[in-house]
Amino acid sequence: MEYGSIEREIHVEAAPEVVFDVVSRPEHIAQWWTDDAGFERAPGATGELVWGNREQVSPISVVDVDPPRLFSFRWCYPGDTVDDSTGSLLVTFELIPAGTGTRIRLTETGFREMGWAVAKAQEEHREHIGGWDLYLPRLGEYVARLVSTP
Repeated sequence: MEYGSIEREIHVEAAPEVVFDVVSRPEHIAQWWTDDAGFERAPGATGELVWGNREQVSPISVVDVDPPRLFSFRWCYPGDTVDDSTGSLLVTFELIPAGTGTRIRLTETGFREMGWAVAKAQEEHREHIGGWDLYLPRLGEYVARLVSTP
């Protein structure tokens, strides 16, 4: 099984500018993915993604901010501390105008570079596939609700 990266695409009927905000602003991310999030939208900024009542907190580091076409960040740092000298996973949202909407291309890479044993890398990869298969459609549903609200 290939476990080096995850790639997913969905189409939403919203302008890239709207979608960019949905994938890059903490208050929107907390509506379709996490329970809370906090970070600045600037390369090098650090912050966190939070699930539950802080049962799971994942530090992130913003990598690229190129509105309205690209947003990326690193997460899943060993020891739950942002440390650029260690492995981490890179999540990239590429936004491509498509007709009257936007094609969202999600890529998550870095599983092999984490230094995990093969079984651990495969398990993490499988868990992240399940997560993106759940949350990416929720992103699409959230965008649809957002643009249909007057």
